[in-house]
Amino acid sequence: MPTITTSDGTRIHYKDWGSGRPVVFSHGWPLNADVWDEQLRLVAGNGFRAIAHDRRGHGRSDQPWHGNDMDTYADDLAQLIEQLDLRDAVLVGHSTGGGEVARYLGRHGSARAAKAVLLGAVPPLMLQGPGNPEGTPLAAFDDIRAGVDGNRSQFYWELSESFYGFDRPDADLVGAAGIRRAFWLWGMQVGARGAYECVRQFSETDFTEDLRRIDVPTLIAHGDDDQIVPIAAAALKAAKLVPDNVLKVYPGGSHGLHGAYRTAFEADLLEFLKS
Repeated sequence: MPTITTSDGTRIHYKDWGSGRPVVFSHGWPLNADVWDEQLRLVAGNGFRAIAHDRRGHGRSDQPWHGNDMDTYADDLAQLIEQLDLRDAVLVGHSTGGGEVARYLGRHGSARAAKAVLLGAVPPLMLQGPGNPEGTPLAAFDDIRAGVDGNRSQFYWELSESFYGFDRPDADLVGAAGIRRAFWLWGMQVGARGAYECVRQFSETDFTEDLRRIDVPTLIAHGDDDQIVPIAAAALKAAKLVPDNVLKVYPGGSHGLHGAYRTAFEADLLEFLKS
């Protein structure tokens, strides 16, 4: 199982498939690199080198007490890229991973990056406030923390329903049970400390200046029925901040990729990678 070791001694697990131009995937909360398996296989099968890591505290990476913050997540990504000596990379981030990509580019620059993809991503800011009325109230994130701190097994199972939009009256439920079980399994692999601390990072971090600093072509992709990261506070605002971007909105798309939404995004991703 390949790992890198960061400057603070944390081991970060990663997958590395195929060869060619590197495409580096950052996952959402509370998941790990496995959530990208289908896209990794797709990208590697189309002549790219597909890489995905487990964020610290998540999956097979170490679960340190310290460093569960967005700056450190971005620094871990930077060290992965540097230790693998990746250049001309395309950085792909979903949800919290989109914040990680934005913070990486804002904090470390684009010397090793050529493009970026933000899918259902949390930037610029999830938390509702005077300057962000479209955001989500703090009480909702307090509820998430309570779920993680309580019966987290039941919480992750229940969260999986809205994550993939399976609670909608017209939802396609074919295969839903398997998708929800996978989500639960990945969630249960997150360390309790890392899971709890990450909630503040994805909800309260303001990525506005990071987005303004992105100086590479960026694909911003979002489902318009995302119940976890509502599009009005996320992609629609991010598209006004990133200098060079293409916005793709998927009608009826949920937060998690599945079904027609997944098919459409994968086609857009390949087109963007090859352009």
